[in-house]
Amino acid sequence: MSKQAIGVVGAGTMGQGIAQVVLAVGREVRFYDVAEAPLERAKAGIAKGLAKLVDKGKLATEARDAALARLTPTTSLEVLADCEVIIEAAPELPELKEQLFREMSKLAPEAILASNTSSLSLTRLAAVSERPERVVGMHFFNPVPVLKLVEVIRAEQTAHATVVQIETLAEELGKTAVAIVDSPGFAVNRLLVPMINEAAFLLQEGAAKAEDIDRAMQQGTAHPMGPLALADLIGLDVCLAIMEVLQDGFGDPKYRPCPLLKRLVAAGHLGRKSGCGFHAYA
Repeated sequence: MSKQAIGVVGAGTMGQGIAQVVLAVGREVRFYDVAEAPLERAKAGIAKGLAKLVDKGKLATEARDAALARLTPTTSLEVLADCEVIIEAAPELPELKEQLFREMSKLAPEAILASNTSSLSLTRLAAVSERPERVVGMHFFNPVPVLKLVEVIRAEQTAHATVVQIETLAEELGKTAVAIVDSPGFAVNRLLVPMINEAAFLLQEGAAKAEDIDRAMQQGTAHPMGPLALADLIGLDVCLAIMEVLQDGFGDPKYRPCPLLKRLVAAGHLGRKSGCGFHAYA
């Protein structure tokens, strides 16, 4: 791959983390969101993340300053027109992502359009693009600067050269790429989120308290974090959306979302980002 700028679309938690790791390896980032406020929050978060690397001796102060200088926040999608790769990290709303892919494929016809979607169909996103062979999944995991895995998802239309280029980019970012064919939930979330959903059923049925369910999985299976605490970190709304994608995609009742999970999301109890979920946070 060349050293052209990388576009990042969406200034939420995932977009912020992706932008940080791209900046840290010396690339320029064009960072898009629809409003200034999320961009400012994400920029502050990136500065904080890079400062931690400086404190740990993993990044020089001069390199941190240079990285921040390579960040271009923008509310104009046109600024991304000359990017080599555009990584979409918008909310998990099919209509929103499809509209973005329509616009981006017209705006940057030579760019690879990579989606960070955690469960939506890449084949469907490619179908609305003018260059479907250049659409691919690039699923990072939260927190992006820490976790090494990137699922590289091949849509039905994705060219082999596109997959190779994204695997190369993942390696450049210090990540481990795992190739996955387009299937609901891909690999990790198809395994992980039903486990979270089953933990929610245990809690709903009164089988154990939330902290005990988490402690059991940590101490009994060496998980670094219990499933309910992990759900709070991911966001209960995200977990519910993934379960609904799995249920719709496979039509199998084993993917039925837990009613407790649905009630918590309806109440706005989304986990860490809202202050409470399966656990309460200060």
